[in-house]
Amino acid sequence: MRVYADRFPTAARQLLTDLLVVAWIYLWIRAAMWLHDLVQKLAVPGQKLEGAGGGLADNLADAGGKVGRVPVVGDELTAPFENAAEAARAMAEAGRDQQALVGELALALSLALLVFPLGVVLVGWLPLRVRWMRRAGAARALRSAPAGRDLLALRALATQPIRKLTRIDPDVAQAWRRGDADTVDALAALELRALGLRATPVRR
Repeated sequence: MRVYADRFPTAARQLLTDLLVVAWIYLWIRAAMWLHDLVQKLAVPGQKLEGAGGGLADNLADAGGKVGRVPVVGDELTAPFENAAEAARAMAEAGRDQQALVGELALALSLALLVFPLGVVLVGWLPLRVRWMRRAGAARALRSAPAGRDLLALRALATQPIRKLTRIDPDVAQAWRRGDADTVDALAALELRALGLRATPVRR
């Protein structure tokens, strides 16, 4: 008997699921980036405040320096300019603080947006994917050995739907107990198909 390798729907479904998960993560990351950029626009007033305050402080300091060179009264005239420059620097500092606060808010909101979708992947999809990988890896190691094919056939008897088992043989359990080679190979192939794996050709 020869069991031919081909592609099975389980493998296609697994690939489709993986692609959907990747698309899901990508879309939510893009949404988080969009939200981050949107919130960051709130920092524009702070940027303008910082720029205006910094420019005003520089101009006042420069004017104060020039006034300070006036003989006799220069020192007295400089004080108001210095005070005004200090107030302008405080305004610029407030603009920087506002930008920092908006940046922290944008980061927090974008991360909060990712918590649920990434949680679905990590808690829901990933454990199932790892479980499938382990089962498929074990089945892949068994499929080439005759004794391994017996174990795969036994697992198929224990886990596969009855309608699929009866397609192989109406009394499939009895055929397996007799050690019928065709039945064992068919059961092993059924279990491999359920895991999305190919059945290794076996010659008898």
